[in-house]
Amino acid sequence: MTDKTILLVEDDAEIRDLLSAFLRREGFAVETAGDSRAMDVVLARLSPDAMVLDIMLPGEDGLSICRRIAPRGDIPIIMLTAKGDDIDRIVGLELGADDYLPKPFNPRELLARLRAVLRRGGRPAPAATPTRRRLRVGSLTVDLDGRLVEDAGGRRVALTSAEFDLLACFVEHPRRVLSRDQLLDWTRGRSADPFDRTIDVGISRLRRKLEAADAAVPALINTVRNGGYIFSGDVTEVRSGEARP
Repeated sequence: MTDKTILLVEDDAEIRDLLSAFLRREGFAVETAGDSRAMDVVLARLSPDAMVLDIMLPGEDGLSICRRIAPRGDIPIIMLTAKGDDIDRIVGLELGADDYLPKPFNPRELLARLRAVLRRGGRPAPAATPTRRRLRVGSLTVDLDGRLVEDAGGRRVALTSAEFDLLACFVEHPRRVLSRDQLLDWTRGRSADPFDRTIDVGISRLRRKLEAADAAVPALINTVRNGGYIFSGDVTEVRSGEARP
């Protein structure tokens, strides 16, 4: 038995019951909801460790839900999409989903993807302590152990779990060309698909958020033609007790 709670938002009662029973057998605590209203009731009383969210829901659909939940940055989201709906998958990633799974799928694959996003971590840690490794990029402070980014005023920059994973890869390998395959392997491991658009979409979102947080560093992540991406910013260690710039 784990201490992880999964929120499953799926309107098909049969699929919802089968998946929830499967995840409970794998040791998870599971909360279920058939629509956005029921989901909001659950979120009002607890904060799940991850959410499995179907796109096709009555009333507010999964994309709309993702748009308002993902910016919180504390709940990794795996979206369930109809098979072949590439547009929905890309839009879901653009809105901040951490992963997607096309229907029909093997519950074991969902389990593997859930474990992957939970290993990466989505819930923000407590305030940084002096023992944590913290890096400075422009006016931004990246707390690698606390998994958070702060601007010059100490305000948290809202990143999803997947976006933070990408940023961590770059700040730990600055001024080095990283291929899409490397980034996929480091951030998603064995669940990666060679045609996965997660990296491209995630980098696009990350660029926008970093630029919005620090306009002085608009081109931190550059595309290298036929090579991948390179982080061109200066990265320095933040010493214990050092003031923000």
